Amino acid sequence: MNDRVIIFFLVCILIILLFIILYQQFAYTKGIQAKLKKISWELSDIIESDSDEKVMVFTDNRILMDLCGQINRLLLNRQKIKSDFRKQEISSKKMLSNISHDIKTPLTVILGYLEIMRLEDRDDETLQKVEAKARQVMELIDRFFTLAKLEAGDTNIKISKINLSELCRESILSFYEILQGRNFVVDLSIPENDIFVQGEKDAIDRILSNLISNAVRYGSDGKYIGLTVRESENHVYIDVMDRGKGIDKEFAQNVFERLYTMEDSRNRKIQGNGLGLTIAKNLANQLGGDIFLDSEPNVKTTFTVKLKKFKY
Repeated sequence: MNDRVIIFFLVCILIILLFIILYQQFAYTKGIQAKLKKISWELSDIIESDSDEKVMVFTDNRILMDLCGQINRLLLNRQKIKSDFRKQEISSKKMLSNISHDIKTPLTVILGYLEIMRLEDRDDETLQKVEAKARQVMELIDRFFTLAKLEAGDTNIKISKINLSELCRESILSFYEILQGRNFVVDLSIPENDIFVQGEKDAIDRILSNLISNAVRYGSDGKYIGLTVRESENHVYIDVMDRGKGIDKEFAQNVFERLYTMEDSRNRKIQGNGLGLTIAKNLANQLGGDIFLDSEPNVKTTFTVKLKKFKY
């Protein structure tokens, strides 16, 4: 009889323990469901309100903690995409505004000269001014559409073997009269032996032209321009240097942005339009290279073009 009582009590204890385990499991599951619902509600609210908040759920469950972490990573990525879109939108609006201004101004001058020619006897000097302004407009339009095609990926750049040493000499020589007329000291360091890169002649020529003209415009105070060609095992580097006013570090990361110009870029003597460096960097990227800037104001400013070395 005592044995039966003992067995009965043992069975009752087992049933109670089983009930407790089932209840705890139920409560645990219900707790997780409640937290998942909370996560869902918070996420839905963030999306609908388009806010930059994060999902916050206090739990010691590792799986839920990891889930919240991954969701917040996605929300951060979403926030970055939104920020980049806003910057791109502002940049596009600024681009249209500045392009309109830059095209309108020389065209207004052209119309003014044409009116003078109509009212007075025309002369060669007036015609030369009209032609100069017309060329300015054409150059601006050409740069604008070149950049638009590059950013849209609508360019046909065929990579081939390019003699960079020869191309650099030709590029600096094309600026000879301008540099001589402005009393620039020209410092060249181009190896006598031929150095070949993987590239496209017109693209590299345009990069060099933009960098040299940029140095002439903004480095005129230093009356110096340097061009150096150097190489490593896999790459070739072109340094275009000037000793002008330079670029402060806080602005250095912006110089390759579309239509970014320094404070004096609207100066008539400089007439920068903020497209040259952007085009140069886009072209370098499409050639598998890049362009870097290192500037110490009023000491030395260096734009470095990095290109892939041609492998035999």
